[in-house]
Amino acid sequence: MTDATRGTDYSLAEAARRAGVDETFVDRLTGLGVIDAPNKRLTAADIRRVQLSQTLENAGIPLDGMAGMMRRGELSMSFLDTPTYERFSALSDLTFAELAERKGIPLDLLMIVREATGSAAPQPTDFVREDELEIVPFLELQLSLGFRPQAVERLLRVTGDNLRRIALQEADWWYGEVMGPRMAQGMSMSDAANSTEPFNEELTARAEKALLATWHANQSYAWTNNIISGFEQTLVQAGLYTKLERPPAMCFLDITGYTRLTQERGDAAAADMAGQLSRLVQRTSVR
Repeated sequence: MTDATRGTDYSLAEAARRAGVDETFVDRLTGLGVIDAPNKRLTAADIRRVQLSQTLENAGIPLDGMAGMMRRGELSMSFLDTPTYERFSALSDLTFAELAERKGIPLDLLMIVREATGSAAPQPTDFVREDELEIVPFLELQLSLGFRPQAVERLLRVTGDNLRRIALQEADWWYGEVMGPRMAQGMSMSDAANSTEPFNEELTARAEKALLATWHANQSYAWTNNIISGFEQTLVQAGLYTKLERPPAMCFLDITGYTRLTQERGDAAAADMAGQLSRLVQRTSVR
């Protein structure tokens, strides 16, 4: 369901709280024209504009200059109205401390959710984001089934670390293949972003399906290892099988002259060569 179909709007004070900023910052954005709120009501997309504006200012982008370009039609945040950007989450009404007490989850474990989603460790009084709330039922169920908090934490951290790597590579892929070429042809960042609307939603949907399929395929491999171990242990306990201990094998590969190659041909060429060699070595080692 999109923001438009929800039809929800917020007061300036509520929008500021959900964006995690002072109300004066929202007033400043409305004064600059970054946010258009003639009725003093903001949409969920406006909240995303507030969040992005704060991030841009923290990164050193002058908001006054940005607002001037927006007034001249040279820059826009209209792409934040599209459904794709609804994953930019606002803050909920609950702090980490309140949610931990309500759900019976150890506070230290609950706060790791923020780290797993790519942000700095929160304070107990920080508000939980709405997307983080969707992770909490999984933690709650694990603990109710007797899972050790250490095991819950480890899975959470590993999941976050690996999904962060995927997200970073995806962002690099998108900028290199879509945004970069368009901007190199003279399009503004906003026009380049808006030009992707005809295919962006479908590409995102297919990417998510591909990601889920890849995860499921890897699950089948990992679960098969568990099944083998379970059958093996059962047969050993019944005296019907003697486990074959296989010593671990390790292979070390060093690329001679890699530093020189990086200096002479650049990081991209060196990384490409390392990637090709990695695939060759992997095929051989698997066989």
